[in-house]
Amino acid sequence: MSRRTEETSTAQPPAEQSGLPKSVLFGLLLGLMLGLLDGTIVGTALPTIVGDLGGLDHLPWVVTAYLLTASVSTPIWGKLGDLYGRKGSFIWSIVVFLAGSVLCGLAQDMVQLIAFRAVQGLGAGGLMVGAISIIGVMLPPSQTGRSQSMVGAMMPVALVGGPLLGGFLTDQLDWRWVFYVNVPIGAVALLIIGLHLRLHTEKITARIDYAGAALLSAGILALTLLASWGGTTYDWSSPQILGLGVLGVGALVWFTRVERRAAEPVIPPRLFADRNFTVAQVLTFLVGAAMLGAASYLPLYMQFVRGASSTASGMLLLPLMGGMFGAQLLVGKLIANGGRYRVYPVLGGALTALGGLALLTVGTETPTAVTSALTLVLGFGMGLLMQSTLLLTINSAEPRDMGAATGTATLVRTIGGSLGIAVLGAVYASRLASSGMPEGGASWTPEAVRGMPEGVREAVETAVTSGLHGVVLGAALLGAVAFAAAWLVREVPLRKG
Repeated sequence: MSRRTEETSTAQPPAEQSGLPKSVLFGLLLGLMLGLLDGTIVGTALPTIVGDLGGLDHLPWVVTAYLLTASVSTPIWGKLGDLYGRKGSFIWSIVVFLAGSVLCGLAQDMVQLIAFRAVQGLGAGGLMVGAISIIGVMLPPSQTGRSQSMVGAMMPVALVGGPLLGGFLTDQLDWRWVFYVNVPIGAVALLIIGLHLRLHTEKITARIDYAGAALLSAGILALTLLASWGGTTYDWSSPQILGLGVLGVGALVWFTRVERRAAEPVIPPRLFADRNFTVAQVLTFLVGAAMLGAASYLPLYMQFVRGASSTASGMLLLPLMGGMFGAQLLVGKLIANGGRYRVYPVLGGALTALGGLALLTVGTETPTAVTSALTLVLGFGMGLLMQSTLLLTINSAEPRDMGAATGTATLVRTIGGSLGIAVLGAVYASRLASSGMPEGGASWTPEAVRGMPEGVREAVETAVTSGLHGVVLGAALLGAVAFAAAWLVREVPLRKG
């Protein structure tokens, strides 16, 4: 049985009526950017890290450990904010993240680095959910469009900016600065949030749902490992992968049963009683899979077929990211002015499907500028989906469940991205094998391919192009499913307060 008590604070108006000062929004965005950047900034430093610390066989776990703990902790941070105060939860997530960052920079071997990356991921899980839920309770959905569009637009910025910043810091300073750079940014965010954020919320004194948290963690861990190992470390039909699948599904089924009986469930089943919330999570899963799948495999085409460097291939995705960025800002402005939103997820699904189909026209001789420009349509469609689903999630949840709702959406997008990369990666590998890729070619680097005889280069370019076609066709199918599902969205008036 739970009871509610008012949070001790100076006399403040209700959060929903107090507005969102620009300084607080800036602090929230800084905290959010920490987590988004760290998911991409480390990749370009990994070869240098291995050269310094050794342990090449442990390399994938530098990324996997972070993703695992971030995914597991996301809904838990959201629920802690609902129960004990969102400001405190957000501040503690930044503190844990910064502690993990400093420890990563001090790591002396790969095992230490992996352990400290897990700590960093624990903090990262609360950054996005904290920022979005605070905005969600300080502004009603009818006024939150522009602020939420800024939050959503930071994801494509991080996808492009992270690798560029990581490469710069590694080349000009030291790989350890990839982690140390978080400290001054996080310190500014802590100072702003601590001094300027005023929330008049209610605390809920209740028994923590330990069983639900444990089962959810087990399910997420199993599915994330399945997505990371399937088709690479182990065959898809291996006992290890099949066992992880059974464990993941079983834990999540059991989790849903436990949540129905818990006094304060980690993910309240009542959220899914709202049709718009449920549809929004389906769309969030689909766009997460399409976005990370395309962003992961398009650069390979740019490098192997068009001869771009790692940095240049990231820059060539600017139209993709620019489309996402522009769509989210546009939707935020339009919804703030008019309040209607049902058309945007429908249009987003259609444009995502069309964008994927447009990229099927890319061949081995397609000019680089044309390929880069074609990604704009796909990016715009995904941006429409991302922004509208975020708004649907917030509008469908009561303020007391805002942390759980935004945590669920973040988790669903993360799982969608992980499984999307895994499934589309399997399609990519299959197309390589069936398109004449030379034996051992899947492990060659772009630099190695450029130094090979013309016939070998042409075979690799043809195979990589075929692999890309499989990935973008998959993205188009995901967009088509999103288009169909988006018609189930109801035009429910946005809350005014």
